[in-house]
Amino acid sequence: MLGVDPGLTRCGLGAVTATGRTVRIVDVGVVTTSPDLPLEARLVAVADALDTWLDRLAPDAVAVERVFAQSNVSTVTATAQVAGLAMVAAHRRGIPVALHTPSEVKAAVTGNGRAGKEQVTTMVTRVLGLDAPPRPADAADALALAICHAWRGGPVPVAALAGAPGGAAAPGGVASASSPGATGEPTSAQQRWLRAEASARRAGRRVVAAQRTVGR
Repeated sequence: MLGVDPGLTRCGLGAVTATGRTVRIVDVGVVTTSPDLPLEARLVAVADALDTWLDRLAPDAVAVERVFAQSNVSTVTATAQVAGLAMVAAHRRGIPVALHTPSEVKAAVTGNGRAGKEQVTTMVTRVLGLDAPPRPADAADALALAICHAWRGGPVPVAALAGAPGGAAAPGGVASASSPGATGEPTSAQQRWLRAEASARRAGRRVVAAQRTVGR
C-alpha cells in the first residue's frame, strides 16, 4: 500500500504492509523540487520519483490525498497536478487508486476527523511502532493515507470490526500478545474511529463519506 501526499515543493510518499489489522512500515520519504525550476521540470522530477517508487515497491494499491479548493489557487493547482501524476502512474501499471479526504484519514488514524497534524503524526508513530516521528509532516501524512486505506480497504474491512472486542495497542507498536496482530482485536485508534463513525451515524451522517488526508 503506497500513500501519496501530493505537493509540488514536497510530495510525501509512505508505504506500508497490512496483515489483518497489523500495519508495518515498508518505506517513507519526501520528493522535493525547487521553486526556482520551471513548472514542467518540477513535474517531471516528481513523476520520475513516483515511477521509481512504484517500480521498486509494486504496491497493491495507491492512496492519494483528495484535493480540495483552497484560497491559494496556485497551491491547490500544483497539488492537483501532482495528485494527477500519481494517479496516472499507478493506472499505467494496473494498480488501483483510491482518494481519501483529510477528515477521513484523520478519523481513521486518530478517531478525530478534526485532529491536528501533530496528533496525526503521533498516532502514525505509535501505530507503526516507529522510534521517532516521520519528518517532515508530509511523510507522516503519506503514511497516514496508506494506513487509512489499509484499514478501510485492506484484507479486513473496518466495518467488520464493529462486533470485535476492544483492546489496547501495545506501547510503541501493534504486535504484542494483546495487540491486534496476536488477538484479532482492533487497535485503540481503530476503536476510536469506530466510535466516531457510530456517533456520526446517530447524527444522520458518516465520518467517512468522502476521500482525502491531512490538509496542507
